[in-house]
Amino acid sequence: MDNRPIGVFDSGLGGITAVRELKKLMPQEDIIYFGDTSRVPYGTRSREIIQKYAIQDINFLKSHDVKMIVAACGTVSANLPAAAVEELDVAFTGVLLPAAQAACAATKTNRIGVIATPATIRSSAYGKAIRNIIHSPVIIGKACPLFVPLIESGYIQRDNQVTRLVAEDYLRPVLAEKVDTLILGCTHYPIIEELIGDIAGEDVHLIDPGREAAKYVQAFLTNEHMLTRRERQGECYYYVSDDAAHFAENAGVFLQDDIADHVEQIDIDRY
Repeated sequence: MDNRPIGVFDSGLGGITAVRELKKLMPQEDIIYFGDTSRVPYGTRSREIIQKYAIQDINFLKSHDVKMIVAACGTVSANLPAAAVEELDVAFTGVLLPAAQAACAATKTNRIGVIATPATIRSSAYGKAIRNIIHSPVIIGKACPLFVPLIESGYIQRDNQVTRLVAEDYLRPVLAEKVDTLILGCTHYPIIEELIGDIAGEDVHLIDPGREAAKYVQAFLTNEHMLTRRERQGECYYYVSDDAAHFAENAGVFLQDDIADHVEQIDIDRY
């Protein structure tokens, strides 16, 4: 058994979707979360910058002696080289492969949509992963660059007309291709999952990458005998690289919890 915390990181708010699912599945586990809010979004950056930021984020979590790291960021998951992951001395997962596997299991027509950041779509990483799992899929990718800034700004309500108009415009060409499964390829997007679901319709299965990654983490820690032996409720500690109060407000709305006393701003450039 291993009582060390699980480390989770993202470019900003999105990774809390994975935190929420981890807390549901393994409520006794402690979690260290880092949101790189001073440099969000990652999805419009170059591959080299994304990799640099990811290594800094990982180094910060390693300084807290975590037992496993979750890159709860679709952009990092799509752009961090396998060689960089292999060099880590701590268990690691991204969100891309668990989400791709879930989409392949869910689809009945092999027509899968992927909405994600521009960097993730440019990488074609979801398409490569899906083609390694099922034969001859039809994959419709769509970059949605406005979603992250809208969500980070708190435009997350199901009836928010600004976000709804943007979502309708982004989803129109994807849904026109008759996809039956839609991967929310950035962990920010499940924060507006209900709004997206309203537009996509009940016949389209939505894949939440944070949820699928949390399932993977639970299975891995169970198989490796690394679950905590504590019986108390696990604690979550949140760190950000910019305004802690702003993060606490928006994250608290999504988590339905007051986390203001558990958010701390740090200098990520030290790592």
